[in-house]
This record gives sequence, C-alpha cells and structure tokens, in this order.
Amino acid sequence: MRIAVVGATGLVGSAMLDVLASSGLDVSELIPVASEASEGKEVSFRGKQYQIVSAEKALKSRPDAALFSAGSALSLDLAPVFAEQGCRVIDNSSAWRMDPAIPLIVPEVNGDQLLREHRIIANPNCSTIQLVMALYPLSRKFGIRRVVVSTYQAVTGTGMKAVRQLMAERSSEDHERVYPYPIDLNVIPQCDVFSDDGYTKEELKVVNESRKILSLPDLRITATAVRVPVLGGHSESVNVELNSPFSMEEVVDTLHAMPGLTVMGGLDQQPYPMPLVSKGQDPVFVGRIRRDFSTENALNIWVVADNLRKGAATNAVQILRLINQKSWI
Repeated sequence: MRIAVVGATGLVGSAMLDVLASSGLDVSELIPVASEASEGKEVSFRGKQYQIVSAEKALKSRPDAALFSAGSALSLDLAPVFAEQGCRVIDNSSAWRMDPAIPLIVPEVNGDQLLREHRIIANPNCSTIQLVMALYPLSRKFGIRRVVVSTYQAVTGTGMKAVRQLMAERSSEDHERVYPYPIDLNVIPQCDVFSDDGYTKEELKVVNESRKILSLPDLRITATAVRVPVLGGHSESVNVELNSPFSMEEVVDTLHAMPGLTVMGGLDQQPYPMPLVSKGQDPVFVGRIRRDFSTENALNIWVVADNLRKGAATNAVQILRLINQKSWI
C-alpha cells in the first residue's frame, strides 16, 4: 500500500508513524505530509528516511490511503480531494465525525458499519474512543439507561504547545500560553471552547459521538471534561446506570471479554489503571469497578488510555487494517 500521513510532524502524526511501523501492514511507499515549514525535512520509518512533501506532491503520488491529523480546516479542504482520487481517508479531526454520510468508527465496536463506498472515515475523539470501548460490552449485555462521565485529560491532547507550556511552567521559564490559566499544579475544567449552553465542545463531542458510535441516538449521557497536568494518557470516571440487574462478577466477565479492553484489579480495587500504566500501550484499561449503591442497577468504573495511541493513532491504523482485510485497497 502507498500510505500518506498528513500532519506527520505533529504529536498524533508521529504516533501514527510509530503505530504504522509496528503494524505489520505492507507499506510499499510512505508519503509524509506536513506544512511548508517542514517540507524537505525527513522522518524515519522502518529504518528508512522519508522526505516530507506538500499535500500537492502527495496527491501526485496517488496514495491508496491517507491518515489525516492536521486539523479540521485542512481536512475539510483536502480530504475530499484525496477521496476523489480513490484514496481512503481516515481523518482524526472533528471535521467529519457528525456528518450522517461519514462513518465514525471504533473497529471493536462498530467496524461492521464500514462499507466499500466509504472514502472518508472519521476517527473519533480520543476521550470518546476509550469511553465507548468500556460502554459497548455493558450496553450489549445489560442495556444502558444513563451515563455520567468526567474526563481527566492530558496536555498532549491539546498538542505540542501545551506540552511546552506545562514544562515551562514547571521550570519557571517564559512561555507561550495555550490555556487560559496555568496548568502545572492545577486542573482546568475546560477542554476546548464553550458553547452557548455552557458545555465545552469537548464535552459535546463525547456526548454526540458516543451516541453515534453506539447507535443509541437517545442515550442519556452527560460529560465534564477537565485538563490535568499529565503528559500522556486520558482518564475517565464513569457512572453507568444499566437497564437490568447484574452481579459484579457478570460485569467483570463482560468487560474481560471485550477485545482491546484490559481489566485491572477486577473486584479487587488494586492494581488500578493510571496514565503511567497506559503510556505507549494500545489497550484501553478499566479498573475501580464497583456498584453504585445510591441508585438501582448502577456502577462506577475508571477508564484510562493513551490518548495518542488508542485515542488516535492506533484506532486509525486499526481502521486501515480493517479496510485492507476487506481487500478494498
């Protein structure tokens, strides 16, 4: 396959190169794409150096598939152009996620919704991916009545400038601020900008994308998204009300059986998942599994994943693998 990675020099783009390199997929030609400032520089892939090119040059190479991680504006402009050439575009931005004609895919959850005619495929929000990985098996087994989720999101979810802000604050250096307040020794209850109803765009992404991926358009779900001074790995506190009674052993067994999900501790509360556990790992980790005694048929779980891996790059490469397995490339 001839594979383009658009946004190859960013945090997610670099993770895409790493995941793709170890994927075992047959990449006959890598086409790294980045901004004019990076054009001509090189990236390493499977022991070889590849020169970064412009999107225009990448199009001339006629890639079979393109992994996009360069922002919504660029995706809206370029993804249709790549797709019109017959390229399969897997886009990591929010540009296409809620488009009814575009599939929003987590392969373990709704990979069967991917069809041959789909040329643009949306990669979900990082927080959404790990959430639905935990909710899906519970939904299938017990049905879900309501979900309340609070996220604790690493600065890598914002990008390299946010990482620089955190590290500069930690060493008392001058820095460009990308958050409205200091992030070191602090938590900020705002991810993305506020909408008119008081929720942030990140919170609305979690709500709306979860409904779409789970095919539960009326799911009662609410979210609070918080930025924390962590370099990598998003965590989520999730309260789930189920439709039917359950035993805790049934819940643990159901989560254990979900591909891509790693249960830590089971009904023993330790060990439990943390960002340090998930760093550089592909699975979604679940722990602190316990009954919520304040209401009927409810439980609490703690969900952690590397937001650059399963939350972005790994999920995108899994979609690529699924397309390849179907011989659509």
